Amino acid sequence: MLILLCRHAHAADRDPALFPDDSLRPLIPKGRRVAERVGRRLARRGYVPTVVLSSPWKRAWQTAAILARETGAGKKRRVEAPGLAGEPNVAHLAEAVGARQPDEVVALVGHEPWLGELASLLLTGSPTRLTIDFPKGGVVAIETGVFGLASGKLVFMDPAEG
Repeated sequence: MLILLCRHAHAADRDPALFPDDSLRPLIPKGRRVAERVGRRLARRGYVPTVVLSSPWKRAWQTAAILARETGAGKKRRVEAPGLAGEPNVAHLAEAVGARQPDEVVALVGHEPWLGELASLLLTGSPTRLTIDFPKGGVVAIETGVFGLASGKLVFMDPAEG
């Protein structure tokens, strides 16, 4: 299967007066545009997710909705995965991903620094062995037979610039 680790796109700045709960910060227009472009690029490459798992935080959930729409995955394939809103627990995330066929694409939308740590775990088995500059809206694609420690191979990284 192909795992697409997707960092949420550009969101409103931290402002305790506007967003006393950081999980409520929404995407800004630039973030929506970036997520749309990334989704279209994934679709052109043929990477249509079977499922889009997302952190429940607003900016990730909105990014996941845009990616699902732009790739053609559809809204019904977007599923909340609270484990993407904190330090990565590979066993819990493997349960959320579930058993998949080799040709399936699974997108996981979340936050830094946790997505970078998850990528390192999937590629090396350690959360700190590999450091990834994971920009907002960026995607890291990892091919794996099973979702587990040191089980993956890096396929590509899309930094979502522009």
